[in-house]
Amino acid sequence: MRFFANPLNGFKYAIEGVVHVLRTQRHMRFHFLTLLMVLIVSLIFGLSRTEVMVLLFTITLVLAAEMFNTAIEAVTDLVTQTYHPLAKFAKDIAAGAVLITTLNALAIGFLLFLGGNKQRLVEEIGLHPPDLATVLVVASILVATTITMWKVAGGRGKLWRGGIVSGHAALGFFLATTILFTSKKLAVGAMAFALAALVAQSRVEGGIHTLREVVTGALVATLISSVAYYVLGPVI
Repeated sequence: MRFFANPLNGFKYAIEGVVHVLRTQRHMRFHFLTLLMVLIVSLIFGLSRTEVMVLLFTITLVLAAEMFNTAIEAVTDLVTQTYHPLAKFAKDIAAGAVLITTLNALAIGFLLFLGGNKQRLVEEIGLHPPDLATVLVVASILVATTITMWKVAGGRGKLWRGGIVSGHAALGFFLATTILFTSKKLAVGAMAFALAALVAQSRVEGGIHTLREVVTGALVATLISSVAYYVLGPVI
């Protein structure tokens, strides 16, 4: 019965939609790469929590608009395979929505990164690092986006199982690195990394990933999070 259906199925199908659009749409891959670069720059420029929230909301609008555009194109092609003015209008309007959100994102990015106060701070090399919560959010998004794009580019396995890089190992080592930098205690960090290594080992022993895939995920997550936390050392 549908009443007893797994409530996680909706989440699973939503993830499959994101993976599909990443694999098939070049513009979506470009948007995700832009997301990575913008978040890295936001750490360098020391954006405040409010500024990062505005940035994330703006980027989300662009990604959502691109996905709606892809969905409308798919439905239009399903309805008609021949030229029709209404089909053209539907695709053009959807593309126009992406254009508007992209222009909005560029304008907000300009104001946040190149506004008068920020520019003056950059020139004086007196940037104030963001708070800890902002750093954690940005670092986690950087790691998650990098691993997701890597998995999609690999063309095999699923987002949650298998693939060219281990997401579970990446998550474990990201958390371990976060614990090390936030606790500032080597013993606590060592135990966290030991637990992360056990998670990675279980993926290899279960035949889900090879040793190389697990090590890759661990190194990527550790490198990205370490750089983020080291650059913002005064905050951590």
